[in-house]
Amino acid sequence: MTTGLNPGGQPQDPRPTGNQALPRQERVGHGAPHADNRTRSAVITARAAASFDPVGRSVATARSFVRDTLQGWGFADIVDDAVVLTSELVTNAVVHAGTSADVLCLRSDEGVRIEVADRYPEREIPLQATAVNMGSPDREGGRGLQLCAALAGRWGVDYSPTHKQVWFHLALPDRPVGTRTAGPSLPAHLLPLADGRVRVAVIQIDRVGAISAWNEDAEDLFGYAAEQVIGKPLTDLAAWPHTPGTSTGIVEALQLSRWEGSYGLRTASGRVTPVYASHLRVRDTGGEPSTVCLLVRDHERAVLQTPLRASATDTTTSSEGQATDPFEVFIGSPAPDDLDGLLQRTVERARDMLDGDSAFLLLATDDETELEVRASTGLPSARQRFARVPVEAGPGRYGSARMPAVHEDLTVVPGAVPLLAGTGMRSVVTVPLKVEGRLTGSLGVAAEGPSRYSNEEALRLQFAADRIALAVESARLGELERLRRGSLSFLVEASDLLAGTLDRDQTLALMAQMTVPTLATWCAVYTIADQASDPYLSYVLHEDEERIDGLKALLSKIAPPDPVPTPGARVWAAPGEAAHRAALRTSMRSLGLGEPASVTSGIGTTLATAAAVGGETVVLPLVARNRVIGMLTLGKPSDEHFRQEILELAEDLSRRAALALDNARLYSERTAISQSLQRSLLPPDLPHIDGVEVEVIYRAAGEGNEVGGDFYDLFPIRDGVYGFAIGDVCGTGPEAAAVTGLARHALRLLAREGFGGPAVLERLNSAILDEGARSRFLTLLYGELWPQEDGSAMLKVVCAGHPLPLRLRQDGTVEAAAEPQPLLGVMEDLELYEQTITLDPGDVLLCVTDGVTERREGTRMLGDDGLADVLTTCTGLTAGAVAARIMRAVERFASDAPSDDMAILAMRVPGLQRD
Repeated sequence: MTTGLNPGGQPQDPRPTGNQALPRQERVGHGAPHADNRTRSAVITARAAASFDPVGRSVATARSFVRDTLQGWGFADIVDDAVVLTSELVTNAVVHAGTSADVLCLRSDEGVRIEVADRYPEREIPLQATAVNMGSPDREGGRGLQLCAALAGRWGVDYSPTHKQVWFHLALPDRPVGTRTAGPSLPAHLLPLADGRVRVAVIQIDRVGAISAWNEDAEDLFGYAAEQVIGKPLTDLAAWPHTPGTSTGIVEALQLSRWEGSYGLRTASGRVTPVYASHLRVRDTGGEPSTVCLLVRDHERAVLQTPLRASATDTTTSSEGQATDPFEVFIGSPAPDDLDGLLQRTVERARDMLDGDSAFLLLATDDETELEVRASTGLPSARQRFARVPVEAGPGRYGSARMPAVHEDLTVVPGAVPLLAGTGMRSVVTVPLKVEGRLTGSLGVAAEGPSRYSNEEALRLQFAADRIALAVESARLGELERLRRGSLSFLVEASDLLAGTLDRDQTLALMAQMTVPTLATWCAVYTIADQASDPYLSYVLHEDEERIDGLKALLSKIAPPDPVPTPGARVWAAPGEAAHRAALRTSMRSLGLGEPASVTSGIGTTLATAAAVGGETVVLPLVARNRVIGMLTLGKPSDEHFRQEILELAEDLSRRAALALDNARLYSERTAISQSLQRSLLPPDLPHIDGVEVEVIYRAAGEGNEVGGDFYDLFPIRDGVYGFAIGDVCGTGPEAAAVTGLARHALRLLAREGFGGPAVLERLNSAILDEGARSRFLTLLYGELWPQEDGSAMLKVVCAGHPLPLRLRQDGTVEAAAEPQPLLGVMEDLELYEQTITLDPGDVLLCVTDGVTERREGTRMLGDDGLADVLTTCTGLTAGAVAARIMRAVERFASDAPSDDMAILAMRVPGLQRD
């Protein structure tokens, strides 16, 4: 919901404007239809607007908005009618029309006009001459216009191309002069207690929030002379940044047309005085807005407080004899929809009920062994949300949680209520919140003076706690259910992201980015390479990027947490202590009290880092396959704690992240091994051959974690004679790698022993067959090269089941340079023969594996003919240019990545190049 309020002046119409006239239909209650614009011509003195999402709970929020607005304007007499009409019209918009609703409240000297607009104009527009059928009052929907006709003085419907708007006007009832609201006469002993002289401080605030007037009672109450405070912002004296129990700050309250509430002002002695204030926004004769503030001591609030519409006494029966809900008597109506709002209003009402200086409410964890701070008022921020204390065990226990207890002086028993240690509170009353005999929380009220409370106050507070315990538990379970649904969604998404990568660095980054800021303010990941290695700081992330370097520097200077395999989160105090020491040293150096430092970071950076890690820090082990492979460290800024539900979610995430990180490690190791093995199966470099240009291009398919079956080799046999080979082993992986290694090394060994081509391949065939079930068949092109003195080159080749080599002549013709023969690793007795080829100057011999010729795009395949066509365009190119052009043509033939390894071996005898 978005709201805005602009007291005074003529408001700008929020509806769309344009040159096209908008169809308009207005009905005046009980009269003939006609256009009535009197509200628009009246002087508008205040305006409040809000937008509500198309969800069911928006109806209750809209009711609260209208009720609070009209009560703030002092129009309590027409609140009920306005709330009923708004509820029906907003329900039509967000439930039946399914769009968001815009609510506009306009105050004038004639009354109040409220407009409700939706974004569903596609409906029949009633004509003035046609009677409008409003439907049956008994049906589920469509009663909004009927109620407008019954309750409003004037009402109407406006249509535009994008909006449909229903408005109604409520006039103020006539009141006797000088009467606003009154209560019954009370006996003297029931009147509010006040000092001998009631002082009402009158303070005037100008348009920028500065004090412009300060009366004598203000001097008596707060100890400041007028000249000490004139010109200063009121917020400089405010002890609390927000009004307790509301989301409205003092700055916002000063902008409202009328406001009542409690806050604290700091006196000249430094003590906080709770006050009750009534603000009224006015304009001077020059049109400048200012705010007049009337303030009394909080216990004298009856002097200023507007009486409630309904009785809020301890009785549970109204004047009409109807039963009143005790929950609403204590909390007020309407009750907040969310758990945090309910708890905050509870502590505020409890504090006011017992005239305390502070109040707090704790909720029990699922196992009831700890209590978690969920709401407080009047306490330092360190005592705020999610701090935990044990209930009945160990030091600092909360021993009075299960029974009502009154502590007259905490200085005598300082550990009785750990939450109040060091706060200055001396007396406290605490009561349990129980549902069906089970402890669900604890509510307490404390005061700065001793002996402020007795058993009577404990009984009153317990009575209130019994009335709200069930509502609090129901809201807590609802919040817990929402958290669990959100947690499941979070873990599913996290699992998908972690499973989507096998890169170690990317896995580390994902771990940190999923925790910040969803689970923590900052995160650090430590990794452990092996059991003998120390933890290493691998990744640091903070929700504020400017804090990352300082945080990384701080963590690198302290010892990493111990790699304890025990599951669950454990608190790690070292970062906070180190940051505190660094901030202290920097502050002392800035004051000239310490030794000059060699560090270049200033006090601002150091203090910011200290604040960033000053809260709770926890460590979760990353355990995968029964081994600690790292630690996940999560931290909060100063004075903040982790919720138990967040820690449980972080523990689930750490288990998934640990497995993903270990999988990435194993994948990286496998890839490194495969790449190392692949490199060992290829020659380290190619020899230089006088009179012959040689170029090789090798492309492995896949992600590099599988060893390919393609290989090539070029090696000297003896002076002036070189052996070359290009082959393809069936399949990939270790078995193919074994045959590849066997073939490459056997070729070199047998050729250097003086065996010819057929003999070399026959012996290699026998060696492959000797591998038995591990053997793989092999296609191989093997040859020997003799550079000649006349500039040509003679080759003797054997093509055993391999794609035939192609010869490119200088005239551009392409032909096969060998005949096909049986492949290796299938038959025992092979009759192989070698063929002699002479490459003249300018000729090229191209040898490829089947990954080149079998390149596919749908049903098309490059094939031998396609390769020959590409080779015909390479006349006059060097061997390197020929190999590059072939590879480029193969890659462009299909858009998909290659699915098979490819090797290209090009040999060219230099000759005269053509123009």
